[in-house]
Amino acid sequence: MSIVINLDVMMAKRKIGLTELSKEVDITMANLSILKNNKAKAVRFSTLNAICRALHCQPGDILEYVEDADDEEEAQQ
Repeated sequence: MSIVINLDVMMAKRKIGLTELSKEVDITMANLSILKNNKAKAVRFSTLNAICRALHCQPGDILEYVEDADDEEEAQQ
């Protein structure tokens, strides 16, 4: 996937754990863990908004576009 979720990096920078963030954002630890481990297929804007508010960051601090081989092949077709 071309979108990488750097939630773990921001959590480490802000020194906040999964349990604390899940309570502050009001999301289950399981769903937050899916985001943190880059396994999510989608994220709601309301969730992204709550995470950014809790971590005092911008969406671009959490989401990153990384070109991969599949993207390059699609672009050439």
